Amino acid sequence: MRRWLANSLKRKLTLLLLFAILLPLLFAGVVSYQMAASVTEEKAKQSGMNTLNQIKDKIEFVVQDVENMSIFLIGEKDIQLYLNNEREDIARYSLIIGTLTNLAFSKKYISNITIKPKNGNPELSNSTILQSGLPPLLEKIKMDYRKTPKRWTSLYENQTTEGLKRVISLVRPVRNFYNFKEMGWISVSLDQKEIERFIDAAGWEKSGYVLLLDKDGTIISGGDPSWLTQPLSAIFPDMEKLEGTNGVLKYGSGKEQKTILYNTIPSLGWELVGFIPTQVYRAQNNYVLTVTAFATGIALLLAVGLMLYFIQWVTTPLTKLTRSLKELNLDEKIPTYTIKSADEIGLLVRSYNKLGEKIDRLKTQVQLNEAKKKEADIQALQAQINPHFLYNTLSSIHWIALMNKDRQIAEMVGALSDFMRFSLNKGEEYCQVRQEISHAQNYAYIQSIRFPDQFTMEFFVDPDMMPMPMLKLLLQPLIENSLIHGIQKKKEKGQVFVHGELQGSEMKFVVEDTGIGIEEGRLREIRRQLLSAVDSEPQALDRNVPKSGSYGLLNVHRRLKLHYGNDSGLTIDSEAGKGTRISFTIPLREERP
Repeated sequence: MRRWLANSLKRKLTLLLLFAILLPLLFAGVVSYQMAASVTEEKAKQSGMNTLNQIKDKIEFVVQDVENMSIFLIGEKDIQLYLNNEREDIARYSLIIGTLTNLAFSKKYISNITIKPKNGNPELSNSTILQSGLPPLLEKIKMDYRKTPKRWTSLYENQTTEGLKRVISLVRPVRNFYNFKEMGWISVSLDQKEIERFIDAAGWEKSGYVLLLDKDGTIISGGDPSWLTQPLSAIFPDMEKLEGTNGVLKYGSGKEQKTILYNTIPSLGWELVGFIPTQVYRAQNNYVLTVTAFATGIALLLAVGLMLYFIQWVTTPLTKLTRSLKELNLDEKIPTYTIKSADEIGLLVRSYNKLGEKIDRLKTQVQLNEAKKKEADIQALQAQINPHFLYNTLSSIHWIALMNKDRQIAEMVGALSDFMRFSLNKGEEYCQVRQEISHAQNYAYIQSIRFPDQFTMEFFVDPDMMPMPMLKLLLQPLIENSLIHGIQKKKEKGQVFVHGELQGSEMKFVVEDTGIGIEEGRLREIRRQLLSAVDSEPQALDRNVPKSGSYGLLNVHRRLKLHYGNDSGLTIDSEAGKGTRISFTIPLREERP
């Protein structure tokens, strides 16, 4: 797999962009789904809480209405007189029963209104109750209605002529307006079915339900009828305690998990508890998931299509360029390509074209430099070497001088013979430093015989340099330049010093004289000629060299540049009337000549 990717930029880009597009899209899809699911759940919870608030408002309204009704009945004159009079008053009894009946008939949620006198008079009620569950309930909770201004009971049953009715009653004592003496109690009962109708009419989630709990946590309305009068903890044993006036809980797990919303009716301590199955959210979330997956898939297909087109568009020029480079013949001219864009690919093609042109120029330059180097070596030999027969003639003269016992002539001819022999050197370009020094010394000896008492020459060369290789015929032209253009034009005797020393990985040579020096303008001209020596043709050099100049300097400079590179070459320092100093450095080489 790694090798398969390594062999193709197109594959790398495809895989990289695929991950770069796929991962963010999948991440965006997951985040979008989670956000949508969270929003769906929050909206459902908010809607459920709003529904509980509506139910709460209706129940509070009914409760307040019942309490107001009870206060109204307690303050009714006929009821006060009936409860305060120990004798039975049939007319007032009938009148009060009519009033109670009208009140109960006008309010559907009123099941019955009962007033129990303490003086033994008949009980007042708008309906006939065959058996009431209120007295035992009051006995059970031991309500002291003499001390308690009012009390809402839990759910209980009344057996009436109309059948069994489940009710919740408000019970409160009835007192005399004048002496506050207790005369009995009154109960106003709410029909549990009407309360359940309020809950059903609120539009709660069909698969869920709402329960109404009294302050003891007993179910008094809603849900399964069998749950009525049972504690909530008995139906849902593991449910968390309802903390605060409202909130949200989770109950159960898996498919049976439910979201529980609760809201408290502060005036009664009752609580409305709504249950929403989690499956309701999941059904909506599945739709959101389907839409999200579809949108993500379409976006992914479009992105992949655009990505493949983009990669093909980008890599096609590179593929063509690579194919051309594979088929490139180095012996032929490098072809150029048409630039079709100004982007990085176009810049790459432009750089490739420039590189090809540069390589072609360098090839031409290398070929030209090789030709120049050969020609310079030939010119150096031609400038220094006479025909071969001259060498043989000098040998004969040397033996004749020895036979005639003319020592000076013999030494001069011997030096000239060694000089010529080194110059021939079988056409080799390099020699040892000691050979180059010996060659220069032979030349100096010959010149000292020709021009006696005009100069002295001293050589100071590091002995460690002697066996090291160097390009031959470098020092003699510099010494010749010092003698001809420096010493011989001076009236008094001059001096020439030849130095050679090691400097790290280089050898440095200096030829210094005490001649007439070079004027500043002429020095600038010579330096200019040295700068252009390598790039100029040999014929051009011949034409540009002044008659008073030395072709040897240019030739040496050009040979140094060609053989040792641009870091080499001659450096000339001179001051008119004081002398000239010419130096050059060459790198050390391991090979030996």
